[in-house]
Amino acid sequence: MDATDFTMWALFARATLIVKFVMIMLMLASVWCWAVIVDKWIQYRRARAEAAVFDRAFWSGEPLDGLFEEIGTTPRGQSEKIFVAGMLEWRRSHRQDGGLIAGAQARIDRSMDVAIAKEAGALQRGLPVLATVGSTAPFVGLFGTVWGIMNAFIEIAEAQNTNLAVVAPGIAEALLATGLGLLAAIPAVIFYNKLSSDSDRIVAGYEAFADEFATILSRQLDS
Repeated sequence: MDATDFTMWALFARATLIVKFVMIMLMLASVWCWAVIVDKWIQYRRARAEAAVFDRAFWSGEPLDGLFEEIGTTPRGQSEKIFVAGMLEWRRSHRQDGGLIAGAQARIDRSMDVAIAKEAGALQRGLPVLATVGSTAPFVGLFGTVWGIMNAFIEIAEAQNTNLAVVAPGIAEALLATGLGLLAAIPAVIFYNKLSSDSDRIVAGYEAFADEFATILSRQLDS
């Protein structure tokens, strides 16, 4: 490679084996992060749309038993799963004579809490990847830069020439590792915060629905 060629590929090709390995790791981490970001964006958009459709059906005035029969025992959406978990426990809590088994309200609440926890886990799956890349990529890139600069100084000492044309290529190759580290880390940190906030809001909506549903069932229990 020509020492005066400062394109990205030329800088990568001239780098030492360890610095190349660091750069490849950072590029793969960046691709992984963007895959997680796109996947979570699609998943959250689908979850919000599903919750909006289910809320309209739930508050439409249709009897809850009818809505439950319509959804069935194999719901597809997250809100439907929480609703079905509560309804299943509600029905299991009735004795054959029509009476209620003691502690029905607590069991219904626990069933919906378990369903919410499962959906929260699914929503947050993959976010630790963004957090890990966002916190470690700059240091990995810095390691590549330090290693590259060390080798650049060794080459300068061996050449016994401090001309800028000799110094600049080695320094530029080393700094590319830091640049790639920041390129991977900055989007990871930004989208981790954004997606974590979106996940929390979606889960809060599930919890609010579970509280409202539990209140409705509690009225029926009291009556």
